[in-house]
Formats: sequence, structure tokens, C-alpha cells
Amino acid sequence: MQQEIHGALHLMYKAYRHILPNVNREIGRWRRRAGEIPDPELRQQALNSIRYKKFHCQGGAIYALLSAGDLRRIVRLIVAFQTISDYLDNLCDRSSSMAEEDFRQLHQSMLDAVDPAHALSDYYRYHKEKDDGGYLRDLVRACQDEISRLPAYPVVYPEVQKLVQLYSDMQTYKHIHPREREARLQAWFGEYRDQHWREVRELYWNEFAAACGSTLGVFALFAAASLPFCHERLVREVRQAYFPWLCGLHILLDYFIDQEEDRIGGDLNFVTAYPDSVDVLKRLRLFSQQAAARVQGLPQARFHRLVIEGLLGLYLSNNKVKEAGHLRQIARQLLRERGWPARFFYLNGRLLMGHQEQTQPGRG
Repeated sequence: MQQEIHGALHLMYKAYRHILPNVNREIGRWRRRAGEIPDPELRQQALNSIRYKKFHCQGGAIYALLSAGDLRRIVRLIVAFQTISDYLDNLCDRSSSMAEEDFRQLHQSMLDAVDPAHALSDYYRYHKEKDDGGYLRDLVRACQDEISRLPAYPVVYPEVQKLVQLYSDMQTYKHIHPREREARLQAWFGEYRDQHWREVRELYWNEFAAACGSTLGVFALFAAASLPFCHERLVREVRQAYFPWLCGLHILLDYFIDQEEDRIGGDLNFVTAYPDSVDVLKRLRLFSQQAAARVQGLPQARFHRLVIEGLLGLYLSNNKVKEAGHLRQIARQLLRERGWPARFFYLNGRLLMGHQEQTQPGRG
């Protein structure tokens, strides 16, 4: 137990000492760039995505600790890529068109971002607002520039491309008209289940969609591309650990704590989408156990295990869980089963939430 807690403390120290200063520097740069966007709606969505979702960049950038190269360059890549993701999520959430071609074209930017050889496209071709002053293209170029410096990127690219395509497809179908989105997601899952990775065959459609919504697998592969010993077997093992298991756990926890918020807003929630007969605790337990088992064979396995415990601890420490009795019972059981590292991150999350309550009344 002492060794596990020491590992968690060491990870947090390195994150605060080496990662967050670089992340904040990059976020500040993109915030200033977003403030220059000519179109007021695009400018507002870009600024909002940075203001309210910067923790995505802060959490994702921890994967720079796995890199063998310049840590600052991996941070730049992860922040730029995650900023594209958060910006597009805001655009799709706020779009009045609900047009599949619009969402797919916007997400072409993410596919271009991970392919340094690909020419840039007109990402706003079907979007009502168009003039972002080159903001989205600049983000894409930043990703392409940093990726071109990763020595083993050609080895990881096929798996990166698959994960980004899945992410783009999921976001496209998730944002079409509410009457159509669930049926389209189910049909998409059915096609994929029958034709591709066998790991998804034991999943429910909503679990597959959730796994597609995480960028953590992409970040783990970015870090692998910096390693001198990166090879196809390692890339395959990283992908199999992250997708669908660790990525699925990540986004299922996100939806788990947002159930009431999504119910009020009428938004699709991948946890409440389970059939009534499904035990949510058992499914979350399955994802955490499978993820933990599969990261064991990876280099720096302790890091990946701590990511799992960190996800559980930090998400389940959210006030939304504290305020809902049925969520709290599931959270207690999961934390009890995962042991001290998860509880350590939980206590750290509770302290952070308490600080936010004191400094930002009314927000939780």
C-alpha cells in the first residue's frame, strides 16, 4: 500500500512540477488566438471551450510523462489536439443545423491533424458561421508540425487514425437530430461489431460509443511514437488496453456523474442508455478490471494503472455524486474494490472540490 501511495504522490508531483506549467502556457497562447476570431459566435465557442474544458488538456497532457523526447513538444501536441476536440464539441452542441455533413466536415480537422501529409480542408464548408480567422487551421497545423517530429509516428499512425475516425463518427452521430441519433449510433455499432475488432463484440452499443469518445488512447499512442523501441506489437497492445477498456471507463464515468444534468437538458447520456436490466456497477467494474489487466504488459505499467485509479477517484469525488444517493452507493463500492490509490485520488478530488466551493460559490 505504501508503495502505491508513493507512486500516486510521485505522479502528482511530476504533473504539477513539469506538466501543468507547460499546459497553462499553451492554453494561454490558444486563448489569445481564440480572442482574435472575427466571427462573434465562433469566437465565443472557442473561448468557452478553453475556459470550461481546460481540465481536459491538463489531464491529457500527463501522457507527456511517458515520452522519450522533449516533454514540451508532446504537451504542445496534446493541448492543440484536445483544443480542437473541445472546440468542435462546443460547435456541434450549439449548432442549429443538426446536419450530419456539417459535423463530419468539422471533424475532418481532427483527421487532418493526425496526418502530417494531408492538405488542410474547408472545415466550415457546411457550417453557418465560417470566419474564424484561421484559428482551426492553425490548431491543425500545430498538431501536424509536432507529429512530424515524432520518430516512430509512422508505426502508430494506423491505430491513431482508426481511433480518431471512431471519435469523429461518434461525435457526428451523437449531434444529429434527437429523434435519429440513438438509432444511428446503434446501427453504426452493429456494422462495426460485425466487421472489426473482436473486443467490441461483448459491449453494449452505448459502451462502444462511450469508448469512442475518449482521446486518451490517442495521447498514449502519441507518447509511444516518441519511444526509440516503439514497434507494431507495442502499438497494438496500447490500443487494446485503451480501446475499448480504459477509454470506455473514462467516458462512462463522465456520463455516470452527468446523468441528472443530461436528463434536465434532454441530452443523450451513455449510462442512462443502458437497458433497465443492466447493473451499471457490474459494467463499470468490468471496464476497470479489464483496463487494469491489459495495462499490466505495457512499459511503465504503473503509470497506466494510476491513470485508471485517478479516473475513478477524481470523477467519483465530484459533488454530483455526493448529491445523488444511488450514485454515491455505486461510487463507494467501486472505490472500495480498487483500493488505496483510487481512494487517494478521491480524497484529493474532494479537497479540490471543497476549494472550488469556497472560491467559486454556487459552482460544483
